[in-house]
Amino acid sequence: MTDKNIGFIGLGVMGQSMAGHILAAGFNVRVYNRTRQKADALVDKGAVWCDSVAELAGSSDVIISIVGYPADVTEVFTGPAGILENASAGALAIDMTTSNPALAEKLWEEGRQKDIRVLDAPVSGGDIGARNASLSIMVGGEADDFYRALPIFKTMGTNIVHQGKAGSGQHTKMANQIAIASTMIAVCESISYARHAGLDPETVLESIGKGAAASWSLNNLGPKMIQGDDAPGFFIRHFVKDMGIALSAAETMGMKTPGLDMAYKLYKQMEDQGAGLNGTQALFHLFE
Repeated sequence: MTDKNIGFIGLGVMGQSMAGHILAAGFNVRVYNRTRQKADALVDKGAVWCDSVAELAGSSDVIISIVGYPADVTEVFTGPAGILENASAGALAIDMTTSNPALAEKLWEEGRQKDIRVLDAPVSGGDIGARNASLSIMVGGEADDFYRALPIFKTMGTNIVHQGKAGSGQHTKMANQIAIASTMIAVCESISYARHAGLDPETVLESIGKGAAASWSLNNLGPKMIQGDDAPGFFIRHFVKDMGIALSAAETMGMKTPGLDMAYKLYKQMEDQGAGLNGTQALFHLFE
C-alpha cells in the first residue's frame, strides 16, 4: 500500500517539528490541533488544516497522534468523533504519545475489530531530537504494520525499533523514562557537588561528559542547569505523568522501583510548586 495522505494530530513542542519533517519528505499532510494557531506555520508550508479529528481521520491513509495524557489519547481515538469511528477500513493509526501500555493494547484490539490497524510508537529525544529528525521511536504492534509505517518513521527518527506486540512500545518507553528519572537526579547532584567544591561546572562537564559518566541528560541538560535555562524541551508535568504510568505498571507487575519513586516525589514537588511547564532540567533548583 502506498500511503501518501498523512494526518497529524497534536502540534506541541515535538509534534510541530515531526509533522514538518513528514511534510518536507513529500507526503500530503493534514493537521489538527486544539489551538488552531499552532498549525499556521505548517499550513503556510502546504499542510491542510482539518476542523476536527473526524475530518482528518476520514481523509487520511495514516493517522498519527502525539497528545498530552492517556485521557487525551482516549478522546482522540474513541467515541463518535474519534479516529476509530471515522477512519476508513485499512487505515493505519499510530499513537506516538507516551501513554499507558494497557490503553495501547485496548486501542489495538478495538482497531482490529474495525479493520483499522493500530501501532503504539512513543518517542525519545525531546525537542532537540524532534527538530533534528533524530528521535528514537519504540514501536508496538504487528510487524506488517510496522514496516508499512517505517518510511514515515524514517522522516522523524534514526533509531526505530519494533519492540513486539501492541503495548510493547509503551512498555519500552517506560523503561526509558525509568532510566532517565534516576539519571536526572545524578546529574543534578553531580553539578551541585562541583559547585560546592569550588569547581567550574562547565569545565567539569568537559571531563565527565566524555567518560564513563557520560549520558544524553548530562551532556544536553547539564549545560542548561548550569546556565539556569529552564526552557522546556520536555515539560516537567509530562514527565510526572510518565513516571506515574511507570509506577502503576511496575506495581501491577509486582516490582520495586526505589529510584523511580524518589524521582517521582522530587518532580511532583516541582510541579506542585508551579514549575510544571518548565523543562525537566529545572529539577536542579531543588539541589541549589
